[in-house]
Amino acid sequence: QVQLVESGGGLVQAGGSLRLSCTVSGSTLRTLRMAWYRQVPGKTRDMVAGITRSGSTNYADFVKGRFTISRDGANNTMYLQMNSLRPEDTAVYYCAAGYISYNFWGQGTQVTVSS
Repeated sequence: QVQLVESGGGLVQAGGSLRLSCTVSGSTLRTLRMAWYRQVPGKTRDMVAGITRSGSTNYADFVKGRFTISRDGANNTMYLQMNSLRPEDTAVYYCAAGYISYNFWGQGTQVTVSS
C-alpha cells in the first residue's frame, strides 16, 4: 500500500518561500505519477503541479514561474519549492500519487501566507 506523508507547511509572509516535502512508502517514485494539489475550505481541490514517471513537469497557470516541483529518488521524496508566495496561496496542500489515476493522497499540510 502506497503511503504519502507531507511536511513543510507553515506561516510565511507575502513574498516569502516554503518548501513542501512528500515522502513515499510502499512504492518508488519512478513507478508513480505524482502531483501537488491545494484546497481552500468551501472550494474545489485544484492541481498545482505534476510530475510524470519520466520527470516531465506541468504547472497551473497561477503558480508558473513561482513554484517548482521536483523529486529525489534516493530519498523517495517529492518536493514543492514555493517562492514569491501570495496571500491567495493560502490553502491546505496535498500530495497525490498513482500508477494511472491519483489514487493515493497524503493528509495535507497547511500553508498560510500573511499580507
